[in-house]
Amino acid sequence: MTVRPSAPDPGAASAPDPGASRPVVRRSRRGAGFVLGAVAVTLLLWASAFVAIRHLGRDVPPGALSLGRLLVASVALGGLVFRRPRTWPARRDWPLLLLCGIGWFGVYNLALNEAERRIDAGTSALLVQIGPILVALLATVFLGERMSRWLLLGMAVGFGGVIVIAQGFASGEKGDPVGVWLAVLAAVTYAVGVLAQKPLLGRLPGPEVTWLACVIGAVVCLPWSGELVEVVRTADAATLGWIAYLGVFPTAIAFSTWAYVLARSDAGRLTLTTFLVPFLATLIAWGLLGEVPPPLTFVGGALCIAGVLLTRRRAG
Repeated sequence: MTVRPSAPDPGAASAPDPGASRPVVRRSRRGAGFVLGAVAVTLLLWASAFVAIRHLGRDVPPGALSLGRLLVASVALGGLVFRRPRTWPARRDWPLLLLCGIGWFGVYNLALNEAERRIDAGTSALLVQIGPILVALLATVFLGERMSRWLLLGMAVGFGGVIVIAQGFASGEKGDPVGVWLAVLAAVTYAVGVLAQKPLLGRLPGPEVTWLACVIGAVVCLPWSGELVEVVRTADAATLGWIAYLGVFPTAIAFSTWAYVLARSDAGRLTLTTFLVPFLATLIAWGLLGEVPPPLTFVGGALCIAGVLLTRRRAG
């Protein structure tokens, strides 16, 4: 005897399950919370890097600092990459990887480290904020991202906050023009790195992309290996500890959390959140180095926060 399966009951099939969408909503909220947490970690650690670089600039040459930071980060990231199955880039991915590694990890570090020997950390952080503007504009051309009115307004308000902070830091003494241009170069290489990294994160896991770019940056800095050996031989434990901090936290951890968020966000909107970095860097320098920020820093910081909130709005 053959028993045929009964036909499905149309009414039962169409009946809504009140709890069916709850796990999806829960996962969506949890994912949004992870993204916001990763953004906060990235911004705080990157802000601290400006203070650490300025602190080390008196004793550690720029090339040695860049190479030491990237070597430490490469080891830390390598431990994450090689403890699980890996996905390696295809041949078409290498030009973008080289562009990201040479520009953002190699040239950026060399330029910024030398800039902070000539100009203060706050000014350096402000000048690097040219990078997010370039990313937001170029992402509409190269990545096909939409330039909404909220993005434009948030960009204008956030950059206005940066200008206000700059006015607060202005003094009667002229800054070193070479340092200023080096910081601008760092901003340009930052923008190029983000634009190169974004397509890669659609095809490759973030840890692999970050680790390979870090290794490429370290190779770029190898000409300064002699300086690094001398620093390791003569520096005190505190100096070596700060170099290790830069390698592990603002580089290995922060670039990993950045890659996590960038893979899930528009490059233009995400990079505008870094308008908060100068404000955060000022607060960290205030607490650690005793540098009291001028009152306009707080006004500018409020504008930066307002600008970031505007970029998060969706066109209605």
